[in-house]
Amino acid sequence: MIKEAIYHRPGNNFSYAYDEKTIHLRLQTKKNDVDQVTLLYGDPYDWKEDKWQTYRKVMSKSGSDDLFDYWFASVEPPYRRLRYSFIVESETEHTVFTERGFFDEPPLKDIGNHFCFPYLNAADVFQAPDWVKDTVWYQIFPERFANGNSANNPDGTLPWGKAAPSPSNFFGGDFEGVLEHLDYLTELGINGIYFTPIFTAYSNHKYDTIDYLEIDPQFGDKEIFKELVEACHHRGIRVMLDAVFNHSGYYFPPFQDVLAKGKQSPYWNWFHIWGDEIHTDPPNYDTFGFVKSMPKLNTENQEVKNYLLTVARYWVEEFDIDGWRLDVANEIDHAFWREFRKEVKSVKPDAYILGEIWHDSMPWLHGDQFDAVMNYPFTNGVINYFAKGDLSVQQFKDIIVKVLHMYPETVNEVSFNLLDSHDTPRILTLAGENIHKVKLMYLFQLSFVGTPCIYYGDEVGMKGGADPECRACMVWNKEQQDLDLYHFIQQLLQLRKEEIAFGNHGSFSFEGAYENVLVYHKQTEEQSLLFCLNNSEKKEQFYLPFEPVRTLLSDGETQIIDNNLEILPQGYIVIESNKRKNRSGTS
Repeated sequence: MIKEAIYHRPGNNFSYAYDEKTIHLRLQTKKNDVDQVTLLYGDPYDWKEDKWQTYRKVMSKSGSDDLFDYWFASVEPPYRRLRYSFIVESETEHTVFTERGFFDEPPLKDIGNHFCFPYLNAADVFQAPDWVKDTVWYQIFPERFANGNSANNPDGTLPWGKAAPSPSNFFGGDFEGVLEHLDYLTELGINGIYFTPIFTAYSNHKYDTIDYLEIDPQFGDKEIFKELVEACHHRGIRVMLDAVFNHSGYYFPPFQDVLAKGKQSPYWNWFHIWGDEIHTDPPNYDTFGFVKSMPKLNTENQEVKNYLLTVARYWVEEFDIDGWRLDVANEIDHAFWREFRKEVKSVKPDAYILGEIWHDSMPWLHGDQFDAVMNYPFTNGVINYFAKGDLSVQQFKDIIVKVLHMYPETVNEVSFNLLDSHDTPRILTLAGENIHKVKLMYLFQLSFVGTPCIYYGDEVGMKGGADPECRACMVWNKEQQDLDLYHFIQQLLQLRKEEIAFGNHGSFSFEGAYENVLVYHKQTEEQSLLFCLNNSEKKEQFYLPFEPVRTLLSDGETQIIDNNLEILPQGYIVIESNKRKNRSGTS
């Protein structure tokens, strides 16, 4: 037994309160090194005749990646206190893993040896909004979605879709254009809209804010925005805005004041300036990346903090928005985000707070800052496996198992799962314009744990490379749309609503060790679904070790004959089965 690989810590994603009465515990061991793990636990004050009263529970294997096995147990301690250790067994060895190391037998006389969960305080339970679990987002880049009012058009606006997108051109997209197409989104099955920035800015992307308290006049005014939010809510659609608090734009009045007055400006300390004078070429101040037109805001400055918290509160309070997506969230101090959360949640307790972080984000996900982050580890795995074909089935499964164990389940349930965005090439382009691969990606995304997002136009087969190509005008001409793809996604979204295990309420686990076919289970107490996705270039056959009840979805040619499944290249099938699995995930 490789004891160096056995790992647990009482906190983060290894030990957490799932709800007000339930504690989740995880243990990590070397892959294929351990046969069984048993959780030993008890209340630290529960003693009878000088003997600590303990209980045992066999842990399930919740997944395996290329290096580790992960073990899971859910317990409901009667007094919400817990001391615990792990009895780890292989064919040849038996050991007890505690906070103070390894023992041959459980050290029951001194509870100080054991890991500690001091008390399950209700205030410490991670509480993301419940509605997010059933939300499918649609990301809108407002300048390129629809032009509903030409009177708003900026100078030099081009005819819709008649030129390639560039970093500086405009096509006149606005809020009235979104209003005109809300029925389109409802028919597709969307119930959440994520808008990239809408506040006054110089650029077409609006990530260089001039005024955080005003709508960019290109999009309309506050009256039309309020009408848009109300119309969305009437249709059951939530609205999330983009908060660019890491940096402002070049024409942000406080920055212009600094440029004009130098160190005499009352806003000098609103920014991170090196030296006693300010220079823009090259900049001697911190920026987003090295973009001199996006000076970084000093969120440790109390005046900056007060201003931005006013902004955060204003749009929730006055316009009833449902969430904030936080741009470049990892470069802002944790103290600011803790205050931000309190401010927003004091106005709307079930507002969704989403951070843009591309790496392991556990430091922001303790319940005191964000509800979730944009799940780029998921994105990268899906793109590299389905679109690019750079991963084997096993390598992809290893990535997804890691994704599922990076955070507590409470976080996974509201993780923002995207395939592409305004920051990346579109998925059809990444997939070499292979629509079958795109369908497999959507099938996986929309049946996975979390809250999925569709980038505008992807559902009708829009193509585009990296920025600015991925920001083209929405294609509204049906003759230029891939309506088959649209109806496929529409069907998937309907299945999320109608089939309890298909969407975010079914537990996820991989099935078997099939070399070329990705097979996984989604399961609730009422329903068990098997998903088979063939991302290879050849037909595959294998035996189903259970009796299928019905087929929910297939490519139309994949067949099951006498429990033998024959699945075409880049084919798929979703089957309801009578087989139930425990929480053990295989790989």
